[in-house]
Amino acid sequence: MSINNIGNYTSTHLDICIEHDLVDESLYQYYGVNRALRDVTGKGINAGITNISLSKAYDIVGDERIPCKGELYYRGYEIHDLIKGFIEDHRFGYEECAYLLLYGELPNKKELAEFKKVLNISYDLPHNFIQDVIMKNPTKDIISNMARSVLALGTYDKRETDNSLDNVMQQCLNLISTFPRLAVYSYQGYRHYKLGKSCYIHKPDPELSFAENILSTLRSDRKYTSLEAKVLDLALVLHMEHGGGSNSTFTTRVVTSSGSDTYATMTAALCSLKGPLNGAGDYMVMEMMSDIQSHVKDLNNAQEVSDYLRKIIRGEAFDKNGIIYGIGHPVYSLSDPRALVFKKYVKHLASEKNMTEEFALYEMIEELAPKLLIEEGKTDRLVSINVDFYSGLLYKMLKLPHELFTPLFACARVVGWSAHRMEELVNRYKIVRPTYTSLARPTTYIPLSERDEK
Repeated sequence: MSINNIGNYTSTHLDICIEHDLVDESLYQYYGVNRALRDVTGKGINAGITNISLSKAYDIVGDERIPCKGELYYRGYEIHDLIKGFIEDHRFGYEECAYLLLYGELPNKKELAEFKKVLNISYDLPHNFIQDVIMKNPTKDIISNMARSVLALGTYDKRETDNSLDNVMQQCLNLISTFPRLAVYSYQGYRHYKLGKSCYIHKPDPELSFAENILSTLRSDRKYTSLEAKVLDLALVLHMEHGGGSNSTFTTRVVTSSGSDTYATMTAALCSLKGPLNGAGDYMVMEMMSDIQSHVKDLNNAQEVSDYLRKIIRGEAFDKNGIIYGIGHPVYSLSDPRALVFKKYVKHLASEKNMTEEFALYEMIEELAPKLLIEEGKTDRLVSINVDFYSGLLYKMLKLPHELFTPLFACARVVGWSAHRMEELVNRYKIVRPTYTSLARPTTYIPLSERDEK
């Protein structure tokens, strides 16, 4: 058999695989199995205890859960208070919130300055790493290139497999610092070698903030406005952490529990984030909006927009999946606190970028979609926009290539992954090992000579 025939082989055998793998959905309820670690309402079941963050979506009144406006806390501090603090001080917040999540308390001026210096020192990549690893065989999927690069970084670390707490924290700080470079340089490699365009390899400026350096290293002229940098900084803070149950963070916990090293753990987290159901929500919102703009004649007409949204919900338009992307969240119901913050500052940026008409379309869909989802029987309760709804528009306003949407998510969430890895190691217990109910039954072995030909 030649390698060209393998495709035919797998196609002809696929039905056999499906026949023996398919599970009747009713059996999950019959055996009391929480499918995808969610209860019957779709909420995640409790799989652990953490000090790192809290997502609040309801109040407990007696024995009842009463939905409330969403709240998000980093180490006990409400996200709105954190943002208000650094914005009123005219500071960037990424470094401060990273310190808070990693160490559990807010830094004073001296501690924050020292932490920034540590991150700046950690910017450096090994000699020739850019040419030898990042630029070799670049791909459009920047997350894949980042994952490959993170694994490669482990081979340069003499203490790669040392899981002592001090060493793991140092490794995490190094990766937090280098993630933006891995993302931007991977994109530059793809842009140059796959698209035939110019390639710009700018070194980070230690005098700039985390967000400023992302814009500076990405753009050929290294220029950006103050508002652009502040809004990107805000986006990074809002994406930094969202509990141990988020798919990529839970992956971090699971791999850490096995005793694996930091580089393997972060690579696994990246691979989780790569999945379209996890880290690509903002990109799908952008694709959906582009589709709406190309099919609706009058974007100021709420009825026309509603009619097309109904087609999307019914699986008749866009990607035919029946999903209004950016609407609804598995934790929040009345509101996603991150989305509310996003909306306020994206509106400011829309004014600066002369994109107020497009912003108005987003506001219209934000109002229409939840009601339409109820009318079409997709949900029995009002849902709200999630953090993805406006983040894609923000990145578009910043003229960030869509290939970098999910990698920027990773540049923020690596802080949360690091905090959860440390917490898992501090409280090390046993390898995460859930059980599966097996439907397989003992079967008598049939000798090869007696098996029927198919």
